[in-house]
Amino acid sequence: MSGPVDLAIIGAGPAGLAAAIEAAALGLAPLVLDEQDAPGGQIYRGVEAVAAGRAEDLALLGRDYAEGLELVRRFREAGISYLPRSAVFDLRGGGLGVLRDGRAEWLRAGEVLIAAGAMERPVPIRGWTLPGVIGAGAAQTLLKTSNVVPDGATIIAGSGPLVLLVALQLARSGTALRALLRTTPKRHYRAALRHLPAVAFEAQLWQGLGWQRELRRLGIRLVDNVTMLAAEGEGRLEAVRYARNGEAVRLEADNLLLHEGVVPNLQLSRSAGCRHQWDPMQRCWRPVVDAFGASSVAGLAVAGDCGGIGGARAAASQGRLAAIGAAARLGRIDAGERDRRAAPVRAELQRQLRIRPFLETLFRPADGMVVPVNESTIVCRCEEVSAGELRQAAALGVPGPNQAKSFTRAGMGPCQGRVCGPIVAELLAQATGRPVAEIGHYRIRPPVKPLTVGELAGIEGLDRAPPATPR
Repeated sequence: MSGPVDLAIIGAGPAGLAAAIEAAALGLAPLVLDEQDAPGGQIYRGVEAVAAGRAEDLALLGRDYAEGLELVRRFREAGISYLPRSAVFDLRGGGLGVLRDGRAEWLRAGEVLIAAGAMERPVPIRGWTLPGVIGAGAAQTLLKTSNVVPDGATIIAGSGPLVLLVALQLARSGTALRALLRTTPKRHYRAALRHLPAVAFEAQLWQGLGWQRELRRLGIRLVDNVTMLAAEGEGRLEAVRYARNGEAVRLEADNLLLHEGVVPNLQLSRSAGCRHQWDPMQRCWRPVVDAFGASSVAGLAVAGDCGGIGGARAAASQGRLAAIGAAARLGRIDAGERDRRAAPVRAELQRQLRIRPFLETLFRPADGMVVPVNESTIVCRCEEVSAGELRQAAALGVPGPNQAKSFTRAGMGPCQGRVCGPIVAELLAQATGRPVAEIGHYRIRPPVKPLTVGELAGIEGLDRAPPATPR
């Protein structure tokens, strides 16, 4: 594709799809770039295929998943330009480096919206690198895209609404689910009580309670107050160990699915030089944006969970607001029209986010699930750097993650710290007694996605790319 577009949208999840639909309705010509084969993002992944070929599974995956079908249908009917299997590897100066089907090119856009969604928070327990241990979200993706479920005795462990949903989806699909181990500390339940009156009638709250009741009816053990979680085995997972109320427990298992919530996918916003801030409740970094998602970089906005975790419905509302803001910045509507259109969307967004203080207080990850307790636990999987090595670097005076690279190589692997970054920042903060906000985060430089020398040499439209600016 050549020539500039009005609004380039990176990601085809709820935020990206809603933004594209809104932008088209406002007379813009949006282009949606999606790494996947079909629209839907992580939350609605494979929804068209499931509805077309596995209609019975649509009900098994739940009402929230089925909602994505309507959003994707509206997107398809709007006739919006859509490039699947397209990875953005660079983002600067209103331009995007895009890798598609083995060919790289440089595209220009009047405005760019990052709607890259979230990623599962890494859970660095002892043994988490063993075969048989994966993220609960990864297991859910396999179920959605390929109708594949774990083979053998399976345990789910962690905290948050998704562990309930994945447990229920897998149990409905015939997985041999031995137990759901919940790591939410008791004190979090007490702390969340003050938010309960404000959300007592929220549908999400009652939906979660309904999931628990169904799991119990299906005979799934729900074990609370789990601490000291560890995976063990020779060559692959054989058992899960944990402590509960001071008692040590060992359960044999073939699969362990871990989950401690999700964190924003920040690789592109960091690479582009956007300002970020530490969110102490969600225990993650997030871009600093205005009411319309505009970042600190001109012409670049952020919407959805990559700007802070709010859920699918909130992401769609944020996508609509970002499209309205982009239309105003491009001169298609004036400030008065912008605010008039935004008012009902913003009111809906406030309703959708009303439950967040309750959820974030209740399901804030416990310290022992975010920072490894055992010194031999691997933190950086790419470079096989342990927690002990990073603590030794901290003792030598390393001030932050970027300096720790020189001592340990943590964050220098193919993922550029995407996985280990949150762990390294919190570990260094704990080791030095400094706030995470002061510790900082990895600097990300392009290419954000792996690019071969041949692909780099053959980039089309590179003459239109602005020069790289040092950061």
